[in-house]
Amino acid sequence: MAEEREAPKEIKFADLVVDLSFHPQKDVLAAGLIDGEVKICSYSTTEENHELMTFTHHKKACRCVKFSPSGDQLITTSKDKSLHVIDTSTGAVVRSVQKAHDSPPYSMLVIDENQVATGDDDGTIKLWDRRQDKAIMELKECEEFISDMVIDDQRKILVASSGEGTLTAFHIKKKKMELQSELFESEMLSLAVVKGGSKLLCGDGEGVLNFFNWGQWGNISDRFPGHPMSIDCMVAISDDIVCTGSMDGIVRAVHILPNRFLGSVGQHDEFPVENLSLSRDGTFLASCSHDQKIKFWNITDVKDEKVDISKKAKKSNKPKTLNKAAQKNDFFADLAEPSSSSAAPSAGTEDSGVEDSDLDDDEDDDDDDDE
Repeated sequence: MAEEREAPKEIKFADLVVDLSFHPQKDVLAAGLIDGEVKICSYSTTEENHELMTFTHHKKACRCVKFSPSGDQLITTSKDKSLHVIDTSTGAVVRSVQKAHDSPPYSMLVIDENQVATGDDDGTIKLWDRRQDKAIMELKECEEFISDMVIDDQRKILVASSGEGTLTAFHIKKKKMELQSELFESEMLSLAVVKGGSKLLCGDGEGVLNFFNWGQWGNISDRFPGHPMSIDCMVAISDDIVCTGSMDGIVRAVHILPNRFLGSVGQHDEFPVENLSLSRDGTFLASCSHDQKIKFWNITDVKDEKVDISKKAKKSNKPKTLNKAAQKNDFFADLAEPSSSSAAPSAGTEDSGVEDSDLDDDEDDDDDDDE
């Protein structure tokens, strides 16, 4: 039997990976590529990863891939403005909406086994019942792209972030807007719900985490700066910790309230992190980037990281590496602290401090025009 690894090996693709999604029941994930292909691959810590299926139904970049809660279907959207539903057991495309939006879809949220929300480049949000070919709700309250969406546990209030710098709440049962925040100076790019659903985090283009109390969307309740570049994607890995993907290529773990940078989970050198996905059992975080790779990070210990509020957060010129696999490949490996220091208070900032100022000169990679 092969030796068990801490995390699956990285998967290399022939083109840039725009989005990825873990299967909710099996050790499988889907990847959407900039050339329009959709791939389903297996992953393992004891065996080699394998490509299981490839789909070529999109004519342009595949922007979103998401499994249904059961994993029986995979929903994909593309810059070609289409929305498709794939039966994962047969590999058949069972539903196609060729012109799902007038502008290309930018983001997607799977709400339940039948409902999916999509947001496009021009600020329109549509709600779909996958048993129908037409949208059951269409609202336009934003002027720029819908970057991300989340929904409450009751599946009633959907909240969307926009590139124009707003956060907008929609009541999807009443099919109307509830409230929109004031206009912020920076793009709102990524969302995560923490603290038992009471807090919504929004990552912006200036590297700030903005805090909203759930249900109070008019203005922020707090903010936590420190990322040297934009926070392009974000996943909650526990009720107190989120992992963020930034333009500088680093996947960071951040503790929320008290606010601390815990360290680096992994990184893609200087390539921007496009998206993150959490595995079905919460053991692995996967990230994709312009390096044409999906990388896996074991976050078992990261989820259990604690913050000692009696100790002042340290300022550091580098993020602490939080797992062995990341340390082996870390751009900062030669600067890393000995592994025995991993139990020490984590590097980062004070609640209002700035982290990693020396990273500001990292090369800024523009997104490919095909995305």
